[in-house]
Formats: sequence, C-alpha cells, structure tokens
Amino acid sequence: MPNFTRITEFILSGFSDTQELQTLCGMLFLVMYLEVLMSNFLIIILITLDLKLQTPMYFFLKNLSLFDIFLVSVPIPNFFFNSLTHRNSISMLGCAFQILFMTSFSASEILVLTAMSYDRYVAICCPLHYELIMSSRTCVLMMCVSWATGLLIGNLHTAGSFSMNFCGSNVILQFFCDVPSLLRISCSKTLVITYTSLGLGMCIGMFCFICVMISYFYIFSTVMKISTTKSQSKAFSTCIPHLTVFTIFIATACFVYLKPPSKTPSVADKLFSVLYTVLPPALNPVIYSLRNNDIKYALRRLQQNLCSRGSLHLTLQRIC
Repeated sequence: MPNFTRITEFILSGFSDTQELQTLCGMLFLVMYLEVLMSNFLIIILITLDLKLQTPMYFFLKNLSLFDIFLVSVPIPNFFFNSLTHRNSISMLGCAFQILFMTSFSASEILVLTAMSYDRYVAICCPLHYELIMSSRTCVLMMCVSWATGLLIGNLHTAGSFSMNFCGSNVILQFFCDVPSLLRISCSKTLVITYTSLGLGMCIGMFCFICVMISYFYIFSTVMKISTTKSQSKAFSTCIPHLTVFTIFIATACFVYLKPPSKTPSVADKLFSVLYTVLPPALNPVIYSLRNNDIKYALRRLQQNLCSRGSLHLTLQRIC
C-alpha cells in the first residue's frame, strides 16, 4: 500500500527564493495589475457612456475588457500579497477557486474573441444584413453562451484536478495554481476526468481557432476585392487589432496547456505563464485604442465633457 499524506495546502514556488527579489517581483506585478485595471476600466467606461459606441463590435470589446479584468484579478493580487509577506502557501480551496476562475474566464475570453471575428465577418462580407444578423438579442445570446461554456469548462477542470490524489511534495512550481502544475505532483494513475476536461477544452479551443481562421479567410478575400485603398485600410483597421489579440492569447494558452507536463518546469514555462496571464489583458486596450479612432474620439469627448462640467462648477461657485 502506498503511503498517502493528506495535503491541505500547496506551496507556490514563485520566481525566486530571495526575499528582496520576491518583493521586487511583487511590486512589478502590482504595477502591471494597476495598468490592466485602469486601461480596461477606461475602455468599459467609454463604451458604456458614449452613445456612438453602442454597436455590437464595442459591446463585445466591453465584455472582453471585463473578462480581462476578471482573468488578471485571480492570480496577481494573491501573488502580490505572498511576495510582500513572503508566505507562499495557498489553501486547497483557494487553489480550487484559482483553477475554476482562471479556466472559466480564459475559455469565455476565447469564445468572445471568436464572436468578435464573426461580427467582423458579417460587417464586411454581409454589410446589408448586418443589423438584422447582429441584433442585440443575438449579441446577448453569444455572451450568455460564452459565460455558460466558460463556467462548464472551469467546473470540469476543477473537478478533474481535485479528483486526483496528491502525495509527496505539495510544492507547485508556478506562481498560481493550474492544471499542468497539479499533474506534476499527482500520484493518481487514473486521470479520466482530468484528461476528459482537458480534451474538451482543447476541442473548444480548436473549434474557436478554426472559426476565426474561416472568418478571416472570407474577410480578407472580400477586402482584397474592394477597389479603393481607403476602404481597404478602414476594413483592415477594425480586423488587425482583433487578430493580433487573438493570436497572442491563443499562442500563449497553447504553450501553457498543450505542452506535455514535465517534472521540473523550465524558465520558459513560467515566462509563458506570465505572458498568458498578464500580457493579453495588458495589451488589449493598447492595441484597440492605438488603432481605433472611435475610441480616441470617445476619450476626447469624455475629456471635453469633464472639462466643461468642471468649468461650469467653478463659474457657479464664483457666482454664489
């Protein structure tokens, strides 16, 4: 009979055993986290308040920013707290919640990016039927499917991960809990639920990837038939940011989840985990705001409204 030791908590290894470097890493992650929060909240506020941004494309972009905030808020605050207190332990329940939320928000984000590609396909390839096809009811239905599917995958991953037996070391060689890290310290020989959930997640990811590629095949075919360069440039300006965001997210996610688990993760494994967790949420607002004139104009209108209200408030104070 193997000697199983009941594990009640895990130890997250982080990036360094030196306390000074732990604090430095924590502060660096805090700065990145605040940047993600401010930029994505700004996108959400602009799209919510500006009447000219009440379109399906910006509806999906607002929800993408919301998922980015949720996704980055799962591992980063805990890592920052651990870096400052130099206590790297996490309870089994906390680890379960990290896996549940990380996988749920990641799956939902991929589905939202897929819905955005379909929105661009309809806008460019079927412009006369755009309002009919991309109605508000259709957009809300797509978002509900994204939420429901993400929660389903998250629950399956969590159930599969914690149906395993853990024996020996309770050290997770990562700065947050994820399925590959738990597989490294598992001593279970039957992992049916775990590999079923991973297989389902991979199938959904492949389905989304194929849908996006088909959408952009038709989009680029249609754009290349447009006679004027200005119209082509306008069409590309709404597609290239989305394609860039999708490529970054799917590439880093594939490296993290499709790579066969090894007993000792390399520096590249941890680096790609950071990129997968922080890079897409940090870059999404930058990519969309830099290449999107509507967002820039909305920001200017918001600034003008705030300035005009401030001037009006000062004038009333002087009069009183």
